[in-house]
Amino acid sequence: MHMQLISLLVAEYDPAIEFFVGTLGFELAEDSPSTTTEGGRPKRWVVVRPPGAETGILLAQADGERQAAAVGDQHGGRVGFFLRVDDFDAHYSRMTEAGVEFLGEPRSEPYGRVVVFRDIAGNKWDLLGT
Repeated sequence: MHMQLISLLVAEYDPAIEFFVGTLGFELAEDSPSTTTEGGRPKRWVVVRPPGAETGILLAQADGERQAAAVGDQHGGRVGFFLRVDDFDAHYSRMTEAGVEFLGEPRSEPYGRVVVFRDIAGNKWDLLGT
């Protein structure tokens, strides 16, 4: 068994796709119309994933006040996502040039180099590598 998808609330689909695909270098695995929301609004089934990964992220546009309030704070201010890369320096440099918001400087830990960044919604991620 494996984890197929995790859901990530976003404010809007297209800016989120641009961030994950254009800025982070993920692949757009799927972008299809889906059934409507409970309120009858159209929605999309949008999945992104790191190149070669099996597990994807379902970008879910917030629907209603409760979901909108959770955008960017799905983990209560903690790091909730961990992106491991083979070449830390190259990814950090590319992401910095692309305007990714880093919360501090890279540091060395027993498990490798790490720095925290925010995604387009404001969620915290660890960029991990060697």
